Amino acid sequence: MIRLSRVGARKKPYYRIVVIEKDRARDGRSLEVVGTYNPRTNPATVDLKKDRVDYWTGKGAQLSDRVNKLVAKASTAIPQAS
Repeated sequence: MIRLSRVGARKKPYYRIVVIEKDRARDGRSLEVVGTYNPRTNPATVDLKKDRVDYWTGKGAQLSDRVNKLVAKASTAIPQAS
């Protein structure tokens, strides 16, 4: 599963977007970090390794609801090369 893992200090949330087994705890050991999400900036910043997200979804990893929205928003924000 690809989901968020909180790493920020108290009242200062900062998240890593991680590939992790579904049964593990929210902040448990992950397989790979594929991006970051900082909701405290204006607007919120999302940094993704798009190729790694595509790789893991190809292997059967599912996106959590929140990560799915972040990936969709990040893909529309990136200008397409033509």
